[in-house]
Amino acid sequence: MKTLIDHLAQYADYHRDPRNIHTHFVGVPMIMLAVVILLSRPTWMAGELPLSPALFGALASCVFYFRLDARFGLVMAALLAAMLAGGQWVAMQSLAVWLATGIGLFAVGWVIQFVGHYYEGRKPAFVDDLVGLIVGPLFVVAEWAFALGLRKEVQAAIEQRSGPVRLRTSQAAA
Repeated sequence: MKTLIDHLAQYADYHRDPRNIHTHFVGVPMIMLAVVILLSRPTWMAGELPLSPALFGALASCVFYFRLDARFGLVMAALLAAMLAGGQWVAMQSLAVWLATGIGLFAVGWVIQFVGHYYEGRKPAFVDDLVGLIVGPLFVVAEWAFALGLRKEVQAAIEQRSGPVRLRTSQAAA
């Protein structure tokens, strides 16, 4: 199994321009929340616990994140728990509200992502490896941690493999 550094460095190869990373801070959470919302509508009750495809997807994602890193796994689990609570609430609204919210967040989130990749001058990571779809949210959390001065050893290992974050100029594009 690939390590945390393997996954984050592979994803970072597609995300070295700070403008692209900043668009990911907005777009990735929007897409994640949209998916949770859309997968929260089909719900089955197990006593007091609502079971949905969103819950099962979140649990599987958390297993993946925890296997890579306990600290990042805890952060991802907390974020997914909050999204599950919000997604369940939106899913209980009218069909129109549920669909408009889910599809709207999904579409706008992807537009923001593609703007970032325009700045990057490179396609999204998931085009070459679908695992990028689950690594993307972890990458955003890791970049937030780095911005806060946390997990410097992880940041250094990623930069050793992928290079530093740098503004892409028109000269660099040529």
